Amino acid sequence: MAGLMERTMTIIKARWNKLLNRAENPSETLDYSYERQLQLLQNVKRGVADVVTAKKRLQLQSDKLEQSVPKLESQAREALAQGREDLARMALERKTAAQTQLQDLDRQVGELEQQQEKLEANEKALSTKIESFRSQKEVIKAQYSAAEASVRIGEASTGIGDQMADTGAAISRARDKTEEMQARASAMDELIASGTLEDFTSGGETQLDRELAQLTSKSKVDEELEKMKAEVGPGSEKKELQQ
Repeated sequence: MAGLMERTMTIIKARWNKLLNRAENPSETLDYSYERQLQLLQNVKRGVADVVTAKKRLQLQSDKLEQSVPKLESQAREALAQGREDLARMALERKTAAQTQLQDLDRQVGELEQQQEKLEANEKALSTKIESFRSQKEVIKAQYSAAEASVRIGEASTGIGDQMADTGAAISRARDKTEEMQARASAMDELIASGTLEDFTSGGETQLDRELAQLTSKSKVDEELEKMKAEVGPGSEKKELQQ
């Protein structure tokens, strides 16, 4: 059962792939791929912008902490001078915490700078790749359009295109039917002339009727001619012939 299902899925995928190949337009596919690459480039640029923004935010925090370090040290000295060791200790503790934060911020800024450099390198490489793809895309589209036009011209001139093939088949069928009809008409004329078939459009007379009618007509003419000879006489006939 599993083998049958696997074979069925293979057949379905093969037919589906064949349909996709027929429906696929290389120009549209190339344009779509180009658009996807442009979207990817925009995402990389957006990533670079996000990294730069985060780095700037950390740098602003670092600048504030750097400004607070000498201020806290000054406050500690002033408090100690006034005999407030507790306030001086508190100021020094804040100074130490600020310095620790500065070190952590410097490390984070350094990491963001490395990430920024990596993203910018990727953006540059991707831009070069996309530009190369765009040039190749236009060349391939032009070649495909030229090849497609050549195929259509060839199909039109040789009659192997779909529409021309239908037209050629229609002409061939019409020619065959015409020849068949001409052969039938010739056969009918021959059969009617030979008396094998009767022509019912001639008032119902058959070939035999027509032949008998001709014999009857000839007999009447001969009979009338003999009668006229008897009435006129042979001499009169010779005179008439001499005149």
